[in-house]
Amino acid sequence: MTRAGRWLLGVVVVMAVAAPWLAPNPPDRSFADALYAPPTPVHVIDAGLRRPFIYERRLMSRLERRFEENVSRPIQLQWFTAGRLVTVPEAAGGPLLLLGADAFGRDIFSRLVYGARTSLALAVLATLAALVVGALIGGIAGYAGGRVDDLLSRLTEFVLVLPAMYVALALRAAMPLVLSPAAVFGLLLVIFALLGWPIVARGVRAIVASEREREYVAAGHALGAGPWRMLARHLLPSTVGYLAVQATLLLPAFVLAEATLSFVGLGFPDPVPTWGTMLQDAANVSLLGRAPWMLAPAAAIFVVVLGVNLVVQGRGRAPVQLEP
Repeated sequence: MTRAGRWLLGVVVVMAVAAPWLAPNPPDRSFADALYAPPTPVHVIDAGLRRPFIYERRLMSRLERRFEENVSRPIQLQWFTAGRLVTVPEAAGGPLLLLGADAFGRDIFSRLVYGARTSLALAVLATLAALVVGALIGGIAGYAGGRVDDLLSRLTEFVLVLPAMYVALALRAAMPLVLSPAAVFGLLLVIFALLGWPIVARGVRAIVASEREREYVAAGHALGAGPWRMLARHLLPSTVGYLAVQATLLLPAFVLAEATLSFVGLGFPDPVPTWGTMLQDAANVSLLGRAPWMLAPAAAIFVVVLGVNLVVQGRGRAPVQLEP
């Protein structure tokens, strides 16, 4: 189970890193005659033996969005061209649309792999920020005890009782709706970290409070070690296992949170390819029966959540929660 989960997550990460090489087309390129176009079938063998090829596709009806293949004109795929693994330029009879096209004629597969970069980068950085802030606050509370512990614990509990998704929506809605992609990235990073750190702090506080009563801590004090040294060198390292588990819980939760915010129009603007903005494009339910490939980002999110669940369950841990 653990190995399968790692393979799934590894494939997603590799595709995100290699997006400029794997994407057959630019993610923001619109093809006027490919609105809601279905995935391009890739053929290997016909009457003669050829390299993998596609047939030229014709738009037969703009109203019905009906396409037909011109079997009299096979077009071979172009490998390792223009810095891409495989592509078919429009001038040569393309485009190559491995997962079809969206409402603007943009390549869904290209947007999917590019969107993985933004969605996963935001989730990873938010997870790291939540772990650092939570570990620091929880460590101070557990080590100091007394009034400091009471104050930080009450603050942690106050944030924990808030409905995370509604708070995220409220915080984002309170900001200007029109922001640059970089500003949206930074804003969502801060919001996710603020909502995620209390979960980490509560567990770290319990571990540190238990560890501070052990003999090696008393020995460190006797040798003149200060509180920050004890925390950084001895107490916080004892929470590494707990932090690793929390990271596997927070990562998919933040992926879902970004998708939710972008889906309701409070995340990244539409031109930016993320899994959330792609799901917003797929919100036209009347077309999903005719264009199911629009749900590709939902499948990608499912793969990430499934992969993390397999990793966690393989270690005998609780399954991933789907709320941040």
